[in-house]
Parts: sequence; structure tokens; C-alpha cells
Amino acid sequence: MGTEFVQFSLTPILIGIFSAIACALPGNFLILRRQAMISDAISHVVLPGIVVAFLLTGVIATIPMLLGAAGAAVVAVILIEAIKRLGNIEPGAAMGVVFTSMFAAGVLVLEQTDTSNVHIDVQHALMGNLESLIWFRAEGWQSLLDPAKLASLPDELARMAIVCAMIFVAMLVFWRWLKIATFDEGFAQALGIPASAIGFGLVIAAAIAAVAAFDAVGSIVVIAMFICPPAAARLMTNRLEHQVIWSIIFATGSAIFGYVFAGYGPMWFGARNAVSAAGMMATVSGVFLVLTCLFGPHRARVGMKAQDDAAHLLRPRCSLTPEPFR
Repeated sequence: MGTEFVQFSLTPILIGIFSAIACALPGNFLILRRQAMISDAISHVVLPGIVVAFLLTGVIATIPMLLGAAGAAVVAVILIEAIKRLGNIEPGAAMGVVFTSMFAAGVLVLEQTDTSNVHIDVQHALMGNLESLIWFRAEGWQSLLDPAKLASLPDELARMAIVCAMIFVAMLVFWRWLKIATFDEGFAQALGIPASAIGFGLVIAAAIAAVAAFDAVGSIVVIAMFICPPAAARLMTNRLEHQVIWSIIFATGSAIFGYVFAGYGPMWFGARNAVSAAGMMATVSGVFLVLTCLFGPHRARVGMKAQDDAAHLLRPRCSLTPEPFR
């Protein structure tokens, strides 16, 4: 039993955990800055990067595809920031313009260059390939101490572990700046903190996490992990430090329970076939969010704050009574 788990399940679960945490960490700040859907934009703009990578290399391989997707994500982030600042429009509109235009450009290039017959698997892009990331040479838990067998681990595990560690360290290094710039950008600028650069770096970190996780878990899990664990954590506490910890717990739980339910859940209900692990991970993260919406200790506070903000906006400006200091 231990041998089968280490060989078939340990690696996919670890990759899912690292991917979920790498996306959830920047997702906390994106949600607080009202930029959570930037993950959706990044997931849509990787197509032109993949097509350009194939045109330059002539092969469909992991590294060129990831580099092309990363380049497209960075270009999208730059275009979104440029349109938002130069055009003085809201972030959602800027994201909508950029990711639909880049996706259309990718389809156009794909058709005009006669590469539309190349096998670029849509299901792989949406659902990833967690089930195929098997540690073939593992012979049990003792393989974790065997350098020769460790060298045969899937490349996705090392890549996601490195990306997750880099994002975590960067968040610790810039924690104070991130915290101040997220809650009060004007105050941050008054202190000399480069708030614009911090925001740009945050989106770049999100792009790196999304592209690194794209090949292993697919775009569905990427979008879900950027939003659901941080949003659920937001309803559990009113302290940013605790919110980050809660988001890591929810992301880890989504990866573990999602993989287990995908493999064994259908059998519990009499079905004979397993379901997509990545799809189930996204489903579990959504279930966590629903449960915190219903039973989270701070759900009432968030709702009351929204009502107070709405009342403040609707209050007549010609009132003779002074408004309280906010």
C-alpha cells in the first residue's frame, strides 16, 4: 500500500499543494486590491505565447511552451497596467480588453501560420496532467532517501517547489511594503514606498505562479486557487497575517482532499471511474469558500462593512450634521 501511494499519489499531491500555495499567496493581496480576476486574464493570454514558442522552436516541449506562456503573461500585465494608467479606466475593463485581444491574436496566428493541425491539447491546458505525474522508480518511503531515485522525480515537482519558495520568500522580504501599499497607496507613497512598483511586482509574481502551475494543474485550478482560498481566509479573520496562514491551510486542504475525492469519491457512490483531480481540487476549494460564507466567524462583519459603505455613499451631501471621522 505504501509503495503504491508513493509511486502514484505522493508526487501529484505535492505538486498540487505547491501549485495551490504559490497561487494563493499573491491571491491574498490581489483580492484586497480588487484585482483577483487578473488570474483569469493570465490564463487566457498564454495561447499566443504557446503558438509563438512553437513557431520559434518547431517542437511542442514543456520548457519552450512555458517560456512562451511566461512571455505572453508578462506582456499582458504590462498592457493592462499601461491601458489602466494611460486611459484612466478601471482595472476590470483593462483586463477584459487585453486578454480577449491577446486570445484572439493567438487564434489568428494559429490559423494564419498553418499550425492549427498541431496537437495542442485543450483538455491538457484546462485540466493539467496531475494523474500522469507518476514517480515510476519509487519503491516505497525509503526511496525518499535514495538520491538515484530522487533524480527521477517529475520535473514539475521541483519547478513548483522552487516557484512556491521564491514567492514565499519575496512576500516575507517585502511584507511591510506590501501591507502598506495594499491598504493605503497614498500613505505608502508619502512614506517613499514605490507603491506602483509593488503593485506591478505583485502581478508579475502572480503571472509566474500561474505559468509555472499551468502545465501541471491546468488553468481551472490556477484561477480557483488565486481566488477561493484567499477569499475563504478573508472570512475567517480580520488580520492579514492570519489571513495568509488560513489561505495556505485552505489551499493545502483543497489539493489533498481534491485528489483523494477524485480517485476514491466516485467509488463511494458506486461509480467505477475516477474523475479529474484538478477539477475536483477546484471544486473542493469552492466548497471551502461556500462553508466560510455560511459559517465563517467574520462573514457578518464583512457584510456589515459593505452596508456601511453603501450607506455612506448614499448619504445626502447637503446634510447639516457633520459626518463622523472615518
